[in-house]
Amino acid sequence: MTDTLPTTDVLIIGSGAAGLSLALRLPEQVRCTVVSKRELVEGNTLYAQGGISAVLDSSDSLESHVRDTLKAGGGLCQEDVVRTVVKRGPAAIRWLAEQGVAFTQEPPTGDSEFHLTREGGHSHRRVVHAADATGRAVETTLVEQVRQRSNVTILEHHIAVDVTRVRERGREPRCTGAYLLDLQRDRVVAAPARTVVLATGGAAKVYLYTSNPDVATGDGIAMAWRAGCRIVNMEFIQFHPTCLYHPQAKSFLISEAVRGEGGRLLLPDGTRFMPRFDERAELAPRDIVARAIDHEMKRLGTDCVYLDISHKPAAFVEEHFPTIHARCLELGFDMRKEPLPVVPAAHYTCGGVRVDTHGETDIPGLFAIGETAYTGLHGANRMASNSLLECLVYGELALERILQRLDEADDAPRVPAWDESRVTDSDEEVVVSHNWEELRRFMWDYVGIVRSNKRLARARRRVDLLRHEIDEYYGNFRVSNDLLELRNLVEVADLIVQSALRRRESRGLHYNIDFPETDPNQAHPTVLIPDNYVPRSSVD
Repeated sequence: MTDTLPTTDVLIIGSGAAGLSLALRLPEQVRCTVVSKRELVEGNTLYAQGGISAVLDSSDSLESHVRDTLKAGGGLCQEDVVRTVVKRGPAAIRWLAEQGVAFTQEPPTGDSEFHLTREGGHSHRRVVHAADATGRAVETTLVEQVRQRSNVTILEHHIAVDVTRVRERGREPRCTGAYLLDLQRDRVVAAPARTVVLATGGAAKVYLYTSNPDVATGDGIAMAWRAGCRIVNMEFIQFHPTCLYHPQAKSFLISEAVRGEGGRLLLPDGTRFMPRFDERAELAPRDIVARAIDHEMKRLGTDCVYLDISHKPAAFVEEHFPTIHARCLELGFDMRKEPLPVVPAAHYTCGGVRVDTHGETDIPGLFAIGETAYTGLHGANRMASNSLLECLVYGELALERILQRLDEADDAPRVPAWDESRVTDSDEEVVVSHNWEELRRFMWDYVGIVRSNKRLARARRRVDLLRHEIDEYYGNFRVSNDLLELRNLVEVADLIVQSALRRRESRGLHYNIDFPETDPNQAHPTVLIPDNYVPRSSVD
């Protein structure tokens, strides 16, 4: 007998900036449940260092922010979406400040009340930040606020297995809830909901080297695909150019703001190289910088390059980058006096679940926001600090449609019973760990910063083999956290490879040495359609 949780109005799967900002905007009469795989604070938002982009100074303009975003996006951004998000940026920052986020204010920049920094792709200083730990300031503040809401139930240490899609009384199929694995009781529970929001973040853990925490396993993207949603632009995976190169520095990011404040990228012999690749040098968009570093590392056979801001006064470095400086000191590096060894690492998933302008997917009652979603904002490359902005804006944009869907939904949505009558406990957990390692390594080798037709074909064959093994394992054994994450990662890997094979050009974050030029005829999104996709217009 499946345990069934009380029905909730809005089930939010994920507890980053997107999910929590939506939960805080819901009216108090709306019952909301927030699901988190680990502790509520754990996720990509917590580790975001740089900041949030918004036009907050009179020397800047909305048009300039729009132009910069469109240029960074390589011709694939939806301009109407870009304008909507950029226009709502200043209000989103004010809302966060009202929640209690302590943005850096002194010394002010221009006539803004906040200190603004500049990052790659931006033509102005427009990145508001909380020192060099903006994500931590945002996440901890939102968590504190949401814990005080009487209408919000928090489920920590629960991982979603799948969302449910049910046809009720002859109407079109709609989302009715989800199955969750309670990690503390090791039991699957049914979670009926009148609307469901996927806010699970990105999928960069599909790669061997990543700036993301362990929870970033593409759960929302994989669940939406299995449920029948279209997935868009998964070939565009952003590699952050500068993660600290150190065996103990797992996933530690050196913020782009270091380059924004004058940091220079150097070869091992101290030579600066970025001006050879782009006139914007270290302030070029991330795809250009990451490819340049990758090129130089392969050309020289070196393990890393170096990021140097030691020419700035020590007090400046300590004031602007206290978190990075402290962590580097722990690892034996003093960025006030010496360059830091850095390497690129998988960072951000620009594609995702296709949604409309209110964050709703192809399935009524199922929403996706934040990094899980494809909104059209980022195109072929995300401009720095536009991601948290998108989380906040779409958390607000989804609100109106969610309230509308609540009026249409059944009071008692049905989630079919979870069937584990023919499964047993696994005695081969080593299969999961080995497959996890193999998947992430060949994705790094074959579907990384630079790709080729041969590499992608090899990756496709390996994905197919792993999928068969994992599906067989999933069908015979009780689910576990590691198995669910592996199942989702192989799904996401397949989506990335499929998308990369379809794009026969190089654009933005996708670079294929067999098609090194950009083809104007391919200036459109890559859309993958699942076998169980049901267009709204064809439903009786």
